[in-house]
Amino acid sequence: MSFAAAAERAEPAVANPRSRVILASLIGTTIEFYDFYVYATAAVLVFPHLFFPAGDDTVALLASLAVFGAAMVARPLGAIFFGHLGDKRGRKATLVGALLTMGIATFLIGALPTYEMAGWLAPALLVIMRLAQGFALGGEWSGAALVATENAPPGKRAVYGTFPQLGAPIGFIVANGLFLIIAAVLPSEDPSRPSQAFLEWGWRIPFLFSIVMVIVGLWVRLNLVESAAFEKTVQKGKVTRVPLAAAFQNHFKAIVLGTFYMLATYVLFYLMTTFSLSYGRAAPGGAVPGLGYDYRTFVLMMIGGVVFFGIFTLLSGPWADRWGRRRTLIAITLGIIVFGFLWTPMLAAGPLGVMAWLILGFTLMGMTFGPMGALLPELFPANVRYTGSGIAYNVSSILGAAVAPFIAVALWRYGNGSPFWVGVYLSSMACITLVALLLGPETKDVDIEH
Repeated sequence: MSFAAAAERAEPAVANPRSRVILASLIGTTIEFYDFYVYATAAVLVFPHLFFPAGDDTVALLASLAVFGAAMVARPLGAIFFGHLGDKRGRKATLVGALLTMGIATFLIGALPTYEMAGWLAPALLVIMRLAQGFALGGEWSGAALVATENAPPGKRAVYGTFPQLGAPIGFIVANGLFLIIAAVLPSEDPSRPSQAFLEWGWRIPFLFSIVMVIVGLWVRLNLVESAAFEKTVQKGKVTRVPLAAAFQNHFKAIVLGTFYMLATYVLFYLMTTFSLSYGRAAPGGAVPGLGYDYRTFVLMMIGGVVFFGIFTLLSGPWADRWGRRRTLIAITLGIIVFGFLWTPMLAAGPLGVMAWLILGFTLMGMTFGPMGALLPELFPANVRYTGSGIAYNVSSILGAAVAPFIAVALWRYGNGSPFWVGVYLSSMACITLVALLLGPETKDVDIEH
């Protein structure tokens, strides 16, 4: 082989240095989770008051959470659409399209009329924008995970795969930090309800601000080149005409396993971020009793827990590279099962117990979420990897995320304010994940360029 040919083949590795790979995979998922947390927070604090007719507060909250869950239904459709483009046209252009779709939808939510202004048109538009968010999210995560893992050096895929996962805790801190600042500037005399100024216009700021983050993300991603794995697929003529059909025909078992691998992760994630905010703020003597914390105090406690989320997301990568994805996740999933049965005694132990509950829950979240950035892509060959990993990740979002807040509120109400049945629900979903992990293969040593 000539020197010129060797240099040409080496070009992709030079064109995507480590810092660019890390930033490109991290920035998109940070925006993704920022948008999620902004919506999740507004779904609890604002939307029940502004986008649904006045009446039963619990019904309004459930309706708001149902709209929140609607995005999860659109996510598999986005996974199919963007997965098709990613496996046929390349990762870079597909990631740019997903990011643009998400950014525009989030920005427009900040400009929507309320129920008082437009009647039922307001929640209808909210549903449409939420569906657009979900559609974009369907293509975002798998593309970011592929950018990280397909550009990782040998033996470091799980480490690199944690960087798109790190977007979750960073997005949480940025989104909730911004909400806290706005709430401090526009304080409320009633701790159970935002101030009138916050309800009138303050809540819109985080949604409108997302456009700034999208611009930064686009600039980073437009400077990427395709991964060596995709380029080799093109050079060998292995690009499939219909990646979706090929994924289901040849890798159906991997799709099913990947879906259930993520189930406990999704349920834990949405309980710790969405349900906990409702439960933490509900008055002890209310129709459905809760912990009675004011918004600012409880969110600060949650941010403290999320710091552990970020730390253990990063730590989980070296563990998964050393001990294997399957062995690491089996141990962590057993921990989640036990954690579900500790909810009642921990949450009944006062502020220290609640803080310990948040720290333990978010620690387990980081430990289970981190290895997924490598594990799901490793289940599939390069020519259907975007589609296969995206479908598994996003179908699991329906089973574990779309219904989790709704089920949790219903179980909370069924228990007359006790969190016991919500914890049992988490443990039950973790048992399903454990079975999938026991049936699945170890992927640590697979050839990512195959």
